[in-house]
Parts: sequence; structure tokens; C-alpha cells
Amino acid sequence: MKMKKSILSVALFICVFQPCWAKQNETLQFAISGNHRSAEHKARDVYRHPKQTLEFFEVQPNMTVVEIWPGGAGWYTEILAPYLKQQGKLYAAHFAADSSVPYFQKNLKKFIGKIKAQPEIYGKLILTELDPPNKLAIAPEASADRVLTFRNVHNWMKNGTADKVFQAMYKVLKPGGILGVVEHRGNNTSPQDPKALSGYVREDYVIDMAQKAGFKLLAKSEINANPKDTKNHPKGVWTLPPTLRLKDQDKEKYQAIGESDRMTLKFIKK
Repeated sequence: MKMKKSILSVALFICVFQPCWAKQNETLQFAISGNHRSAEHKARDVYRHPKQTLEFFEVQPNMTVVEIWPGGAGWYTEILAPYLKQQGKLYAAHFAADSSVPYFQKNLKKFIGKIKAQPEIYGKLILTELDPPNKLAIAPEASADRVLTFRNVHNWMKNGTADKVFQAMYKVLKPGGILGVVEHRGNNTSPQDPKALSGYVREDYVIDMAQKAGFKLLAKSEINANPKDTKNHPKGVWTLPPTLRLKDQDKEKYQAIGESDRMTLKFIKK
């Protein structure tokens, strides 16, 4: 009788629990492949590797996730919102509504227009503000399973607020929560510009800032690496796609390089 119960338990695990895990992966792929994403945004998946990146950060559909500064396009928001909609919660820590910076105002307005236009996708998204060093309450304290930031660290360095932002991200994570960082990776053999005006940041520099805020480095990944990127371009990282700041000048050359070489780092709140 005990043997039969054991066999039944194994069968239930195979038939019930394994499909559940498979369904989670299907849900992430469904969010990435969804018709709500434009062909232009999907074309960048080859450089940004959203599935592998979110799996590396161990994002599950029942988690509370904070996405930092999603920009006007909300590129990752398009994937995270439907993925978390049923079981989880998504905070978008965006620019401040009363910001005096035109770029911030323009992109916040664009983002709000985007989420209002598709309530079936973004209706449960919670919009908060990150305007360091003053507005740092990006989510309730110790409420988040994951905090994710994509290519933002150089902006905080430029404004001299990186330390404040890393502290804010640490504060909202639960103990054991994970911070995922993707950033344009500079040459470790070159001195780091403290303002990161080229858009590139040394990997060891980012790790040091995170550790000062209390984080412990769990792992690195080369998911978003690009060895073709020499990192010495006339207009910094914005010389490359998708910005192509030089416009038609050497356009084919920079398109052949592709988007920037990027570090992908996973930290844990101790």
C-alpha cells in the first residue's frame, strides 16, 4: 500500500507540478512574443536577450518586481507587466511628475500614454517616482522580491546620485531579494570617469557601488556581452544602435557592431 502511495505521489508530481513550471516558462515566452510588442522592439531582442536575462535574475510570475526608470518606451515593462499580471506585482519607478528636466517630462508622458492605451496589459502596474536624491520611495520598504535596472547606472553617476539610488534599491528589497543590473560595460583597464559621460561604466565600479549599499554579488553573466564593441566611439555609447547619434556617418560600421557590450550582474540583499 505504501509503495502504491509513493508511486501515486511521483505521478502527481510529474503530472501537476512539472507542467506548472513549464507553464511559467511558456508565460514568459508568451509575454516576449505577444502582439502588444512592436516589431521594432522585438528586433532588439537579439541584443537584449530578455528571456535569458530575466531567467538569470530568477524572476517568477508570482513575485513583486520593481523596474527602475523604464523610460518612455517601457521596453522591459512590455514583458514584465503581462508576465506578472496574474500572480505578481509590478512597480515602475519612473521620473518625477514635477521634474524640471524636459527629457524626463517627455518620457514620463510617453510612458503614461503607453500604459493608459493598453489597460489589459498594464492595468495593474503601479507607478512610483525616483528623483534622487529627494524622491527615493520607489516601493514599500522590504516589499520587493526583485529590483531590476537596465542601462541606468551611468545616468545616476552623471547626476552624482548613484549611491543614493543603490541604497533605495536595497531598502525596498526583502531580505534575500535580488537586484539585477544591466549596464554598458567600460574597459577595466581604463580609468573610470566618475560622471560616466561616455555611457560606459567599469564592471568593478558597479560592483563596488552595490557592495557599499549592502549588496553581495551572487553571479555575473555574459548574456548581453558584445565583443565587437571597442567602447571608444566619438559619441560614446550613443554612437551605436539604436541611437546612432552620428546619423548616416559610418552608419553601416556601427550597425555591424550592434548594441553596446553590457555587463549583467546579480546581487542579493544580505
